[in-house]
Amino acid sequence: MTVAVLDSDDRAAARAEARRIIEAADGPIIHPDEPVITRVLTPLWTPRAGWRPLFAVSAVFTVIFVVSAGITVVRGIGSWGNNIPTAWAYGITDFVWWIGIGHAGTFISAFLLLLNQHWRASINRLAEAMTLFALVNAMLFPILHLGRPWLFYWLAPYPATTGVWPNYLSSLPWDVVAISTYFTVSLLFWYMGLVPDLAAARDLAPERWRRRIYGVFALGWRGGAREWRSYRLGYLLLAGLATPLVVSVHSIVSLDFSIAQVPGWHSTIFPPYFVVGAIYSGFAMVLMLVIPVRRIFRFERLITPRHLELIAILLLATGLLVTYSYLCEAFISWYSGDRFEIYAMLVARPAGPYAVIYWAMIAANVVTPHLFWSKRLRRDPRVLFAAGVVIWAGMWCERFIIIAGSLNRSFLPSSWHAYAPTLVDWGLLLGSIGLFALLFLTFLRWVPAIPVSEMQELQHRPSPTGAVR
Repeated sequence: MTVAVLDSDDRAAARAEARRIIEAADGPIIHPDEPVITRVLTPLWTPRAGWRPLFAVSAVFTVIFVVSAGITVVRGIGSWGNNIPTAWAYGITDFVWWIGIGHAGTFISAFLLLLNQHWRASINRLAEAMTLFALVNAMLFPILHLGRPWLFYWLAPYPATTGVWPNYLSSLPWDVVAISTYFTVSLLFWYMGLVPDLAAARDLAPERWRRRIYGVFALGWRGGAREWRSYRLGYLLLAGLATPLVVSVHSIVSLDFSIAQVPGWHSTIFPPYFVVGAIYSGFAMVLMLVIPVRRIFRFERLITPRHLELIAILLLATGLLVTYSYLCEAFISWYSGDRFEIYAMLVARPAGPYAVIYWAMIAANVVTPHLFWSKRLRRDPRVLFAAGVVIWAGMWCERFIIIAGSLNRSFLPSSWHAYAPTLVDWGLLLGSIGLFALLFLTFLRWVPAIPVSEMQELQHRPSPTGAVR
């Protein structure tokens, strides 16, 4: 038998041919005639129809959040529905949920950049912004949950003259370190990617005051070869730094639970289980954001059905991993022989007081992604948006079942106590969604939503046949 040995040129040609075949079947990544810079920068000078009503609605919900947070600060967390044994409920559920939503942004932007996946260029800026604003929301909930939120800085190892130092045996300082590191790296990565586009906005802005503002944030970028070389190196280094943080942050958050002895929490599967679920909820949120933005800002030729299909495939893959995690969690509790674990996982969750939420979670997170075995549904924006909303809500139900459902049915039946959220709990949950929307809409109004420089490079990249795509 003769084995053909390909040299590097042959392998590159084979990869190029495979790519040509795929693109010929699915259409180009971006339309070759699309005026990218005009399409992306025009909404910065003139807001699109629909932006103002959405901004007004999100501002109303933000006010609800501010009022609810104010009540919490003045009256304490006694204004929440928390009790003993359900000492963690909506507040920590919202925290873990928002942290998870922030994961897909870094995954799309940094991880796919390292894998040289060019299709990320159309959506990575939106996903990065989603990460930052989700982290802002997430950080607010543990601070409010402290009871005395004005002393939150005691969790940081600052040089205190009072001799008060963080208790590193507590999981709270772990969260501070993990989240602050993740937020800092994500912010730097986002801003570095913005610099060439801010320079383009500086050069093309119609008003002088806009040119001055964008000029300050463009850091004197002129687009020389030396600047581009340094930029690409720094961008890759930050991507390499941000990628492991996707795994580390939610692993640390999951250890907050698994170090406890509470039935339903004490499990070694929690770190990978939480990370997969976080990426899953993040992809659902990406769909919810990308599809309306694509329509309102007329980005249909920049964010094509092919991009939506690729996100749907990733959603299907992570949905299967989440289903596998559910099965593993149930099997491990049964195989442990611990009657408290068996009751918590196999009786209290499917047939307990929160059974409706549990089965809603199963329907949303396990059943919904199977729609995407169909290529037609993977390319239908209406189906994708609806599925994103369902999975997004289903992941909140999952966090609630893990946190409040486990605490509600712990070791002693005599200590069981019903939990019901108050208006302040609902105000913080719904208000945080409004705050996220307000920040995201502000971002769309003032920052290029799609990386112009990357899209132009992609648009004029020679195809394997020599033609310009």
